[in-house]
Amino acid sequence: MTTTPLTIAVLGPGGVGGLIGGLLARDGHRVVCLAGEETAAAIARDGLHVRSARFGDFTARVEAATELRGPVDAAFVTVKATTLTTALDRMPAAALGTGIVVPLLNGVDHVAVLREHYPAGLVVAGTIRVEATRTAPGRIEHTSPFAAVELGADAQHATAVGRFADRLRHAGPDVTLREDETAMLWSKLSFLAPFALLTTRHASEIGTVRTEHRAELLAVLDEIGAVTRALGTPTDAQTLLESFDRVPGTMKSSMQRDVEAGRPAELDAIGGAVLRAADAHGVAAPTIARLVRDLSEFANR
Repeated sequence: MTTTPLTIAVLGPGGVGGLIGGLLARDGHRVVCLAGEETAAAIARDGLHVRSARFGDFTARVEAATELRGPVDAAFVTVKATTLTTALDRMPAAALGTGIVVPLLNGVDHVAVLREHYPAGLVVAGTIRVEATRTAPGRIEHTSPFAAVELGADAQHATAVGRFADRLRHAGPDVTLREDETAMLWSKLSFLAPFALLTTRHASEIGTVRTEHRAELLAVLDEIGAVTRALGTPTDAQTLLESFDRVPGTMKSSMQRDVEAGRPAELDAIGGAVLRAADAHGVAAPTIARLVRDLSEFANR
């Protein structure tokens, strides 16, 4: 594996982007954070401060700007789905060069959006499983014991993506390559949708949801399983339930944190994506539909 430092852009240095950018910068890579003026100024001045039980507490010096102005080896897109369209103005396609674009957003629909905005062959679908929060510009709290990245790597791109995965893995996160990007994206959404919808609807940590609202959790998992079977990327409700029973009971979803903070929720990217797939394949998902409806009404009050 080559040790030549990479140049990495991070569009949206919040909880996820700040953690990834901080780890890569600590590992010796050049990292350019792209954000609004206030956030970019704070990061350029003070760096990225990361507090993590897994990776330790550290400060990483990075560059910061409001717009990408030169080519990169890779660009992580880690903004919220609710701000994706406007955020892309900070990263013009012409400035990327031949760098790959790796989105780590919630949902599934963003991949097509990015492939319309950038050369389709440069967009590498990705997911991350992590609990990380931005507490202030450039200040990141990583509270989960895991940070697991998956990257789509079909036969055509396996070698190039594999080399990049090695560099990312060396920086700290667990990294896995998946041939089937659709299965990869829905594998995450199958866990995320129940997690986000139920913790947000009940304003509770996952430990409370899996005990006091277990019947509702089981109903959502059954509906998710039916949707993924129709898509040809089946997930097993029992396996998902075991995953819910293993995660720390204090975990909150990012959607729940956004609602608590008064920020727009990624309801359409998460719950809406499931309902659109269910409708397209004639699958009934009444519990998920009710949760999305309840949360939509709550957001509009």
